[in-house]
Amino acid sequence: MQSKTEPALRLATSDAPVSAVAVPPRLTDSYVERNPGTALDLDIVRALRVNRSAVERRAATIPTRRTVKKEWQAGWLLRAITLIDLTTLAGDDTAGNVRRLAAKAAHPIRNDLADALGVADLDITTGAVCVYHAMVPVAVEALKGTGIPVAAVSTGFPAGLSPLEERVREIRASVAAGAKEIDIVITRGHVLTGNWQALYDEVKLFREACGDAHMKSILATGELATLGNVARASMVAMMAGSDFIKTSTGKEGVNATLPFSLVMTRMIREYHEATGYAVGYKPAGGIRSAKNALEYLYLMKDELGDRWLKPDLFRFGASGLLTDIERQLEHWITGRYSAAHRHPMV
Repeated sequence: MQSKTEPALRLATSDAPVSAVAVPPRLTDSYVERNPGTALDLDIVRALRVNRSAVERRAATIPTRRTVKKEWQAGWLLRAITLIDLTTLAGDDTAGNVRRLAAKAAHPIRNDLADALGVADLDITTGAVCVYHAMVPVAVEALKGTGIPVAAVSTGFPAGLSPLEERVREIRASVAAGAKEIDIVITRGHVLTGNWQALYDEVKLFREACGDAHMKSILATGELATLGNVARASMVAMMAGSDFIKTSTGKEGVNATLPFSLVMTRMIREYHEATGYAVGYKPAGGIRSAKNALEYLYLMKDELGDRWLKPDLFRFGASGLLTDIERQLEHWITGRYSAAHRHPMV
């Protein structure tokens, strides 16, 4: 994958090339300066190319290039818990289910396991709780005092085809109800027809509606036809001010995959190198096993570095992943695999 380096990406607040603008560090161990977006540069977007064979070969090596065992694996799995957006997006969601999910997010590991692992004093929690707009007030109330943010899926999730005005109102309503993060869905038709200006304008409008709430842009990669489209949609979404780019709604036929993720993380790296702004990444849909979660952690470490292994720059969108992580942790402690019902989600 490569892109033209000229004309350079430009800051939205300046007409000068990025290299000519003196700015303080935008990314430290404890701080991420929010991505303000840039002007849409169609020369960069249209020049993006992806070698599919090379991507697939590289993605196939990710599970085999690195491995962690014993206490190191337990440590990586504990880190993975802190990166989960614990999610319920079912048509039969109830207030009771959401409250139980919030309780699980605040205490994701059974007390006996936390004691055995020696991490009871770390107060480990998940990264967020993700729900439909209707459940935002319930989740906010249930999580009060925990510091865990509520993420709301918005903009006509999952298809994103409701009228634009309704999608914007939905964002504002979720923010007003207390959501600190908004997961928006793009209009896939803009990507499939190459209408990058329309995609940019749409995502920028959503970002403005989010205000102080961080915005994760769902690309629905399984519906974008080519890896080149995934790369270009990723870049446009970041230019429009996305705080995160996310693979999927979880409702598509194909959701998060390592090839999609490799392309998107490379775009994040290019954008960061050009502008200095760090954008987060969220794979979602189909990530249910601890082994699969570790593969994504390997990918992030190799492609973007350790700083992208923290919740402010990486999340898993998952509902069943936590159960398998708990099972693996219990196996490390006892040498035996437990039944899933010993680690209920709700």
